[in-house]
Amino acid sequence: MDGKKHHATAPYDIETMPPGIPYIVGNEAAERFSYYGMKAILTIFMTKYLIDVTGQPDPMSKEVAREWLHNFGSAVYFFPIIGAILSDWLVGKYRMILSLSIVYCLGHAVMAMVDIPQVTGMNPRTTLLIALALIAVGSGGIKPCVSSHVGDQFGARNQHLLPRVFQWFYFSINFGSAISTLLIPVLLESFGPAVAFGVPGVLMAIATFTFWLGRNNFVHIPPSGNKFFTETFSKTGLMAIANLIPLYLFIAMFWALFDQTASAWVTQAQSMNRMIFGFEVLPSQLQAINPFLVMLFIPLFSYVLYPLMGKFFTVTPLRKIAIGLFLTVPAFALPMWLEMRIAAGENPHIIWHFWAYVIITAAEIMVSITSLEFSYTQAPKRMKSFIMGLYLMSVSLGNFFVARVNHFIQNEDGTSKLTEVEYYQFFTICMFVTAVLFTIFSFFYRGKTYIQDEELAVDAGEYTPDIQAKEEGTTGT
Repeated sequence: MDGKKHHATAPYDIETMPPGIPYIVGNEAAERFSYYGMKAILTIFMTKYLIDVTGQPDPMSKEVAREWLHNFGSAVYFFPIIGAILSDWLVGKYRMILSLSIVYCLGHAVMAMVDIPQVTGMNPRTTLLIALALIAVGSGGIKPCVSSHVGDQFGARNQHLLPRVFQWFYFSINFGSAISTLLIPVLLESFGPAVAFGVPGVLMAIATFTFWLGRNNFVHIPPSGNKFFTETFSKTGLMAIANLIPLYLFIAMFWALFDQTASAWVTQAQSMNRMIFGFEVLPSQLQAINPFLVMLFIPLFSYVLYPLMGKFFTVTPLRKIAIGLFLTVPAFALPMWLEMRIAAGENPHIIWHFWAYVIITAAEIMVSITSLEFSYTQAPKRMKSFIMGLYLMSVSLGNFFVARVNHFIQNEDGTSKLTEVEYYQFFTICMFVTAVLFTIFSFFYRGKTYIQDEELAVDAGEYTPDIQAKEEGTTGT
């Protein structure tokens, strides 16, 4: 005995929940608190609190702020493909998550100093850019590794628990998001940007520590080295990529609309009646409706709506996604109608945003959770993180599209080429066309299902498996 701790390199041969799952879920809740807490106040900070190097107010216009926020969102979801390649090829998921979490913490630390140019000696916009870049690298780089790390904990005997765990994984994301989206805007209003951005940084440090605590309970699937490229560019790997890329292009439009709940919907809320039971709700706090609804809708859809739908037709992943895309259309048409009322001089009540959130959250359940699980099952064994990174590129592409639209509509004098009503009309039409085209595409999709198992450990010469991988055909509809 050398006294050195040997990590499991293949899923445990058990039928129960893997021992590392609580650490992953706890880490995800704290990490999402940090990310969504920071993101929740970003639009309001840029349009209301931003100062110049002398400390004088220097706010951005709505269009510029939306461009910044969605460029940041695009970067966050672009870096997953880099993290995925490095983790599957050389580093492994655990080390990639831990190392980039430190970069992530550094980004939050810089973010907390964006409002104190007398300390940094830099223009706050430059500090903001550096902070967002570090957070994008840290948060983005670990994204595909975390979700695929969840799947790696399961073998053939307990793979039936995988859908349920992905649902609770998503639940933890929204629990952290809900709490932070309510709390951080209050901190911004009461104590200013330094405290409001500093608290999410503390939670990110807690998330990193929680993940480190679980190191001896995780299954550490070894990086495959050059075998990653062999499988990626094999006939099987290229076929999986070719099947999934069109799917992700369609899903990108969903994210283009959904992520505007943190930008366009926030600025719209500033022009609405936000009084509820004698209290004025802050515009940024309305984003908390979504994660609370997600926590309610996950069991509702899993145990009530999906079984009910199954009595009338076979509920496949792509059918869920198609329904979700169509639901996104009225979810954006409702704020378009509200914008028409605002333009007419009315002051609509914020309760209408609640109903818009109900619709778009239902769409999110059917599109996002389904896509997350479906992407993992469609990824060949050595491509799990890579395919997850490819899936997250759809979020990047959607945000990039919104950023480009907002850049294009800016006039030199600071005005916009589109009215706010026309802005909402444009994205609503884009979503409807996308949903129709996706429905046609879904009839032609053919893929293959893969579940992680002991085979990878055999390749590393560290384990002898008793159970072979499950591979089964998957049809699109």
